[in-house]
This record gives sequence, structure tokens and C-alpha cells, in this order.
Amino acid sequence: MPRPNGSRLLHLAAAVDQEAGFDAASHIGSARLAERGGLDFVTLGDSFARPGPEALAVLARVAPATTRVGLVPTVTTTHTEPFHVQAALATLDWVSRGRAGWRIDVSTTEGEARLFGRRHALPADALWHEAGQVADVAARLWDSWEDGAEMRDEPTGRFGDRDRLHRVDFEGDTFSVRGPSIVPRPPQGHPVRVVDATDRHARRTAARYADVALIRATDPAQAGAVRDLLHAAAVGHGRNPDELRVLAALTVDLGAGERVAEPGWGSALFARERELGGGGGNGPRGPLYRGGPVDLAELIAAWHGTGAVDGFHLTPVEPSRDLERLVNGTVVLLQHRGLFRTFYPGSTLREHLGLARPANRYAETGGAS
Repeated sequence: MPRPNGSRLLHLAAAVDQEAGFDAASHIGSARLAERGGLDFVTLGDSFARPGPEALAVLARVAPATTRVGLVPTVTTTHTEPFHVQAALATLDWVSRGRAGWRIDVSTTEGEARLFGRRHALPADALWHEAGQVADVAARLWDSWEDGAEMRDEPTGRFGDRDRLHRVDFEGDTFSVRGPSIVPRPPQGHPVRVVDATDRHARRTAARYADVALIRATDPAQAGAVRDLLHAAAVGHGRNPDELRVLAALTVDLGAGERVAEPGWGSALFARERELGGGGGNGPRGPLYRGGPVDLAELIAAWHGTGAVDGFHLTPVEPSRDLERLVNGTVVLLQHRGLFRTFYPGSTLREHLGLARPANRYAETGGAS
């Protein structure tokens, strides 16, 4: 059941997907706007079925144009090489100085499989099992360089301390990785892993590996029940449930202005839950809120106050209009009520989320996995 949140910090994130995804300037503008509002992070969707540049490459371009907001691209674990995926994400963390995240997704269609010609599309349970193994080996590879292993000793020509580099020797069901990584340990230790936990198979992966889980619910009781399931599953995997942030995914249409709440919803103005293809990704974008910034602030405050969720991930229906109204309307109201930050107290995405920097497993155990 939902629990009062007390003084726990409210977390807010937003999608910055654009209909015309080829213009880097528009993504930079959206990320800067989100940063001005103090949002924890922005996401950018991607899939092999979507034309245009890769989300990770776009956010690598956004990184030097921003200073605080977290940058979370979608990167699928299907048909990709785990070694290269983790190296690219580690690089984004370095480029952004500790602000990288990774929205883990899978590729489910036969059309996407044909682009590679390696294998046919697999069932969702197999794909998310594989995704979990990729998340696991990525963390091991990020740890394969101990902190301080990078030497850059010009007189001797030594770049790294071999005694502080570790092979991971990981054997998955569909891949194997020897390691170590070719990229030194990221500034955050591990970039933040985000999983949309709507699908029950994805929910298992989220409970075991995610730092942030996105859920879809139409009232606090439903959200709290899903959060409790995720926390219980996390405990079953030996995790501290307080290390998992749970955000409600909500599509927002702020173009209609304030209006009377629909019967039965209080200040929550929801349209029926529907499947709205999300920013080039594979999944739905969740329940739809249609109304104004004031009622949205009331909804967010009410849900967070019950302890049902740690915050919200918001996907604008009309990117430029709704993100601007979200930041300059809803966020400002939440700040005035003391529910949301007015400045970033730290510089990394983990600090924004109140998550500790993971210890290096190899430094702790002398190389044991």
C-alpha cells in the first residue's frame, strides 16, 4: 500500500523526443529548458524501426551544451554487442561529467531482426532475460577498471595500471565477454539504468538491475501496489529497495488550459489509457493527462504525498509547447510549495536521484566476481 513520503525528495524527468529528430539544436533547446527547471533527467527514445540518428549520439551532442541535467538515451540490448553498448554509455558519462543514464529496451519485431540477419525475433521473456544479462555484464565491465587505474604516465608510456584492470569472463546465454573494458570506469561508477517496468518480463529485470523503474498507473493505489511489488522483488534479489527509484510515466497534454476536473478523478484529468507509441521506442507512453499546469502540479503533489511514487516521468504530447508549460508552470508551482528543488545540489545524475556511487566489486574482493 502507498506510504507517506515524508520529506523524500520529489523526482521529475521528461522526454525530449521530437517529431523531426534530425535537428540537434532542438534537442539542445529542450534539454536546456529541462535543466532550467531543475529536472533530474531527460530521456530520448530510440529503436531500430525509427529513422534518424541514434539517441545516444544525439545526447552526446547535447552533453557539452548542458551542465547539470541527466541524459538518458534508449539503447536496445537486442542485436547489439554488450561490450560496445557499455563502452558507449561509459563514454557518454565521461563526456557529460557524470550525467549519463541508460534506458534499457529490447527489440521485439521480426522487421528489426531482419536488419541484422543473425536470428529471428524472440519472445519477450527471452529478450528481457538477455537484457538483464547485458545489464549485469555492463556493470562488471564498468568495474573492470578500478578507480585510479588510469595512469597516463608519459615517461613510461603506461596508460593504465595492469594490476587494477580485471577480466570479467562473463558467459551469457547468447553472448560472452572477456574484458576488461576499453574505457576507464565512468565518473558515476555505473551510469544510471532505467527500465520501463510495464511488461511483467521487464519488471523482473527492473527489480534486479534498474536504478529507476518507470510504471504506468491511473491512481495512487495502483501505483503504490506496483511499487511494492518492485521493492519486494528487489529484496528477493538481495537489493536494498531504497536504491530503486519508482517514477510514474504520464503523457501530458497541457494545451487545453485549466478546466473542471472530470467526475471521479479529483484534480487528475486523465483521458483513457491508450497505446501511444513513445518517442520511437517500443512501448506505450502511459495514461494521458489533459489539462493545465496547475492541476498537473496538484496531481503530482498528491501522488507523491501518499508515497505511491518517488516522482514522475512526463512525455509531452506537443514537445515544445508542453515542455515549456511544464517547466514554467507546473515546476514553478511545485517549487513554490517546497516540493521540488530550485537548484541542483550536486553535479551527477546519481546525486540528483539520491543514489550512492556503487563500490567497485573487483577492488572490494580482489578480483573475484
